[in-house]
Amino acid sequence: MIDQKFYRFPQALLLAIFASVLSSAPAKAMDRSEIAIPDVLGYHTLKCDFHMHTVFSDGLVWPTVRPIEAWRDGLDAISITDHIEYQPHRGDIPTKHDRPYEIAKPTADNNHVILIRGSEITRAMPPGHINGIFLTDCSALATDKWEDAVQAAADQGAFIFWNHPGWTGQQPDGVARWYEEHSMLLEKGLLHGIEVVNHTSYYPEAHRWCLEHGLAMLSNSDVHPPIDHSFEPMSGEHRPVTLVFSKSRDAEGIHEALSAARTAVYHQDKIIGKEDFLQAIFDATVTVKFSEIDLRAGQTTNLQVHNACEVPYRLKLREASEFLESPGSITLPAGKSVLVRVKAKNNATAEPTEIALDYEVENLLVAPDEGCPVTLKLKGIIRE
Repeated sequence: MIDQKFYRFPQALLLAIFASVLSSAPAKAMDRSEIAIPDVLGYHTLKCDFHMHTVFSDGLVWPTVRPIEAWRDGLDAISITDHIEYQPHRGDIPTKHDRPYEIAKPTADNNHVILIRGSEITRAMPPGHINGIFLTDCSALATDKWEDAVQAAADQGAFIFWNHPGWTGQQPDGVARWYEEHSMLLEKGLLHGIEVVNHTSYYPEAHRWCLEHGLAMLSNSDVHPPIDHSFEPMSGEHRPVTLVFSKSRDAEGIHEALSAARTAVYHQDKIIGKEDFLQAIFDATVTVKFSEIDLRAGQTTNLQVHNACEVPYRLKLREASEFLESPGSITLPAGKSVLVRVKAKNNATAEPTEIALDYEVENLLVAPDEGCPVTLKLKGIIRE
């Protein structure tokens, strides 16, 4: 997908401007912004972006820029997926589909960023644009028929996913639609995931399809210019990220996790994924301090609740507690503690009792418009 605002000016002029800025910028140490989402359920939570472009297709940067941006943005792994069919810079850049990976690989290695070889099959809808990653030969995807291109990726053991299914360039109303071609790919085992988020767009239809068909959910930038020209990290904005729950921190582990659909989507202030992983992230990052209480009926106290995640959680009461009155909604800011006032009901306990405050996290989505159920756990005595 092309970021259209960067095509208001001649591409050659933009490239010259970027080259000038890069060459004149003073050298300085870079710092890395770690993404504060923890490892869970015995897996490494790897932060990834599997869709981006360079000057070898319609992007505006040299391949070495992408792993440097990725390191700075806290990513563990990326894939450069230049278009096979669409190369507007071919007058200046030769058609060599494997060169972006080859050029970027030493820089990625030096910065401990896992670089995965990939390409984008760029066809009309249906079937639309399709990425193949973990390729061994990108040039084999340059075929007349799109079916042959997808099969060529599959023959290399690629992980294959459908890009931006609701992109307005192919779906003017922005609504993703499933076609017979996608059913055919699914039946043949040639579709393994879908972009639930592309750039700044969330596709609830794709979210549902991934749940229905057991496909991996992906969240990718599809960036064409320098990443900071699309997202503003200084204002707290971050690129979309695919969270991969991997057994190991390497390409093989990522491939296995993607194939098993162990992924989640980190988009703006939302995490989208399967309930068990979202609950595990919440439980690993939210702590009720001083969680043992001793109250008389009608007495109030403040709970201190800390959120160690970089995602601010928005909680909505799911079910009233037997023992405590608690707020109908709670906001847990990222990296901060808040006071939550609770009031003891008239249900006395003879001994210390487990008390559950059942909430739904509205911005941890287990399905479109469905938040993740969570529990704040306490232990206490309610006296008459």
